[in-house]
Amino acid sequence: MAKKVQKKQQQNFTPFIKWFWILFGTGVLGAVLVFLLASWGMFGEMPTFERLENPETNLATEFISSDGETLGKLYLDDNRTPVSYDELPQNLVDALVATEDARYYDHSGIDARGFIRALAYLGKRGGASTISQQLARQLFIGVRDKESTTNAILQKIQEWVIATRLERNYTKEEIISMYLNIYDFNYNADGIRSAARIYFGKEPHELRTEESAVLVGMLKNSSYYNPMRREELVFNRRNTVLGQMAKYDYITEQEKDSLQALEMKINFNPESHREGLATYFRMYMQRWLNNWVKENPKPDGENYNIYLDGLKVYTTVDSRMQKNAEEAVQEHMKNLQAEFFRQNTPKQNATAPFLDISRGAIDTIMERAMKASPRWRVLKREGLSEKDIEATFHKKTEMTVFDWNSDSYEKDTIMTPMDSIRYYKTFLRTSMMSMEPQTGHVKAWVGGIDYKHFQYDNVIQGARQAGSLFKPFVYAAAIDQLRYSPCFTLPDNQYSIEPGKHGNMEAWTPKNSVGEYSGENMTLKNALANSVNTITAQLIDRVGPGAVVALAKNMGIKKEIPAVPSIALGVADVSVYDMVGAFGTYANQGVYVKPVMVTRIEDKNGSVLYEYTPETKDVLSKEVAYAMVNLLEGVTLSGSGVRLRNDYNKNNAFYKRVITGYPYNFTNPIAGKTGTTQNQSDGWFMGMVPNLVTGVWVGGEDRSIHFRSITEGQGAAMALPIWGTYMKKNYANEEIGVSKDAFEVPEDMSINLDCTQQAEEEKIETEDDLDDLDF
Repeated sequence: MAKKVQKKQQQNFTPFIKWFWILFGTGVLGAVLVFLLASWGMFGEMPTFERLENPETNLATEFISSDGETLGKLYLDDNRTPVSYDELPQNLVDALVATEDARYYDHSGIDARGFIRALAYLGKRGGASTISQQLARQLFIGVRDKESTTNAILQKIQEWVIATRLERNYTKEEIISMYLNIYDFNYNADGIRSAARIYFGKEPHELRTEESAVLVGMLKNSSYYNPMRREELVFNRRNTVLGQMAKYDYITEQEKDSLQALEMKINFNPESHREGLATYFRMYMQRWLNNWVKENPKPDGENYNIYLDGLKVYTTVDSRMQKNAEEAVQEHMKNLQAEFFRQNTPKQNATAPFLDISRGAIDTIMERAMKASPRWRVLKREGLSEKDIEATFHKKTEMTVFDWNSDSYEKDTIMTPMDSIRYYKTFLRTSMMSMEPQTGHVKAWVGGIDYKHFQYDNVIQGARQAGSLFKPFVYAAAIDQLRYSPCFTLPDNQYSIEPGKHGNMEAWTPKNSVGEYSGENMTLKNALANSVNTITAQLIDRVGPGAVVALAKNMGIKKEIPAVPSIALGVADVSVYDMVGAFGTYANQGVYVKPVMVTRIEDKNGSVLYEYTPETKDVLSKEVAYAMVNLLEGVTLSGSGVRLRNDYNKNNAFYKRVITGYPYNFTNPIAGKTGTTQNQSDGWFMGMVPNLVTGVWVGGEDRSIHFRSITEGQGAAMALPIWGTYMKKNYANEEIGVSKDAFEVPEDMSINLDCTQQAEEEKIETEDDLDDLDF
């Protein structure tokens, strides 16, 4: 009887067991089918095997300094430079795993325990997305409509499928580095390397545990948990991450407590095309690269994309020297500008900032500037008439303008666009380039005072009259072709070159800057040191303007130079770029080396695409080149460059008020030359030590914008202080290796440089001649 009851009960349960297995099997087959459909792309496009092997991410072009630092990047939307797993600090990896996926090393893309927990608690105790799933979402899916439950489920299924594929194709370490490289941390911080640099001013491997915790905390939602917007919220999120690290034994409880007590220190370093280090240089490199990619296509014939293909451009610029150069420019120009404003108030100068020109001429300058402005070009393209466009220039509008007195060098104001044009013209401009003469490697490049507001690059785009800075070309031609020595003497008397000679249309009678003539014989060394115009006029008359022009061209001057005597005093326009290259010829024993900015270009895989070949030219003999160095050393020993040596202007109110870092008190050999043009419109200084040649120019955007007095407007006051400050900063860091040694003297030097000994010998010869006379 009992057996019959038991059998009957079994028969009663049989349908339930049968349906259980049917439903279970159907569920399994349905799940398999869903996953198959997802993998076949029925719920949305799925990545091919090739895409899994080569995920498509936009990579920025990176400019790398000669000392291994990133100067900046070129990108459109993604400021991304990937790093390998080996470049990640262990504390960052530990924080990521502890916070985002504690069982990361135990699953194959899907965390079943996490998924069941998320279902049971409806996500209140954490989600179930593994790091692999999050990477899948970032790389291949994106974000669907969150309000649609169906879409959310389909996205999760796709994530699971792609995550398992990623786990089959990549190691755990590769997945971590890919995830951190792909994530957008906001403020152009695309990927962990940009994030570390932008939020902490560091490379990823330099991150401390508490800093890594901040960045890992941002992975939850970088817009919401952003330290620049919600500091307290991010601080608490950081401490949550540190708590997770302690929970999973990556740090001790004691370490957690001490780290959570630390203040959150953000060192914000925004990276954009208009901000950061070497902005003018980077923008020059952008133009250079655009030309390079046109001439050097990929093997398949397509051009490289300088914003997306992750090129690495190894430059010659030294980040430490670049920083010193930019600081020197800012320190001096801020003070010099304050002095310029002090002397050019509307009360003192009714046409400020313009001097010595009519109001009609000023109107012409302003109209030309208006029509050259971006606003005019944009409105012109939109089809507005010139009359309507001009009307917009006289309507007040809100704008942000440059201001030396603000910590950010900006201020918000309301003015008309026309007034803003005049406002910007009140600012003095500058440019500076520093080069290693033996290699041509450009070590620093500053094209202006602030790229964001003054985008014209005065290093290579600008060209201004050189003034006395051009005189060394005349002296070099005379020494080279007439075999004069620095001790050769000429009289300091009024000197004229008659009409018709050397293509001169009229008689040319230059005056000395002081307007007087000593009447004494002067050595070339003394004449150049004191920039005596009459001596330079005699030299160009003897050697001929054509020879001077030919020499300047051989030394890298590209601008057209008229073959007339007046070029001796620097009436021709030259660029800082060309002048630095030319003066490098003297320091490099007569060999011109074309300035070099790029040594190598690599693609994102490290394959070398370009290596530079030096361009050199033998221009002067070693003896002539050293004779010129000797002449130029005289400028800093007894001429206009003596300010580098001692407290030459200790009682000068201008120097006390304006010149930073003065006196410089350099004791090492320095060759240099100042240059000042008519009306003090341009101030120059070129300074050389054996392994560094640096040129500086300062002036207004227009020649009519200048100091009234030569005391403030000469090259020794406007440009030389930037060089002095820059070199003091370089010498303060011995690792940079700027030389303090003497210039190398050629063997068998055939040109006499000892003017004292020559004078004594000439005196003895004269006395002997007198003794031989029969009175």
